[in-house]
Amino acid sequence: MSITVEPLTERSAAEVNEEIRALWLRSGGILRGDQREEYQRLVTEWAAVSHQTAGAA
Repeated sequence: MSITVEPLTERSAAEVNEEIRALWLRSGGILRGDQREEYQRLVTEWAAVSHQTAGAA
């Protein structure tokens, strides 16, 4: 059985990566519980978008 992860938005990998970087800057390099959840969501979104982009190449 194959599981496909759908991107949460239509953003590019670069846009999601920029949001990840901004989160790290805002946190001072230490993520609290709610920030960790946001980070995990963003990384999952980034991976899905990156995978789609690599598959289209």
